[in-house]
Amino acid sequence: MRILIVNGPNLNLLGKREPSVYGNLSMEEFIPKLQEKFSDAEISYFQSNVEGELINKLQEQESEVEVVLNAGGYTHTSVALRDCISAIPNRVVEVHISNISKREPFRHESLISPVCEGCIFGFGLQSYELAVQYFLNV
Repeated sequence: MRILIVNGPNLNLLGKREPSVYGNLSMEEFIPKLQEKFSDAEISYFQSNVEGELINKLQEQESEVEVVLNAGGYTHTSVALRDCISAIPNRVVEVHISNISKREPFRHESLISPVCEGCIFGFGLQSYELAVQYFLNV
């Protein structure tokens, strides 16, 4: 099984940015641990702070690639990203490291949730693990 993890804006700062919210581990440190834990999956990773690059990456995937998406701030603002998810054949699980329901009110609404398979949030980096587990067990 091929799984692509896609992270949006500011998630390149994991391990440095607000450790009390996002933890101390960078994705560069986390992805190898995830690959080791799920050795039966081919896991790749992409991050961009640019909305159009995220959309391009999603659109270029072959249909059998499963997507774990943390759109960051674009979760709450991007109609274009929502339209992209609706247009591609890939299954997408939305993830967030923090519990977005316990944060600022503007973070409570996700524009992409209605077009995703499901949403996992509030479990730190384990949110990504849970999404991978979902795809492996479907």
